[in-house]
Amino acid sequence: MAIALNHTIIASTDPQASAAWLAEVLGLDRPNQWGPFWEVRTGNDVSLDFDRSDSAIHPQHYAFLISEGEFDAVFSRLAERGVEHYADPGGQRCGEINHNDGGRGMYFSDPDGHWLEVITRPYGSG
Repeated sequence: MAIALNHTIIASTDPQASAAWLAEVLGLDRPNQWGPFWEVRTGNDVSLDFDRSDSAIHPQHYAFLISEGEFDAVFSRLAERGVEHYADPGGQRCGEINHNDGGRGMYFSDPDGHWLEVITRPYGSG
């Protein structure tokens, strides 16, 4: 059996709201509750399990490989919500997208400050 990522736990101040936000922005199925976790499942069957944190959130980075059509939809959903996006991981190129490896990519922050990225081409594929 090949080794594959199954799930990761994401610290959140409001797990249900954060999971719902991510699922809506990415166009994924609504989150399911499993014990204390609110689970968002991706297309490759990896789950992002949001858990409540009562201490300071230490932002993490999560990147999602999506299609060109999905990119357009995510871009629109972010704009509807007034969420700023950036072309670079340092957050210096606000309102821009990148064209790394011949695709498109952008970074944005979730309600708890986790740095999210969507790309249409894997790094090194161009």
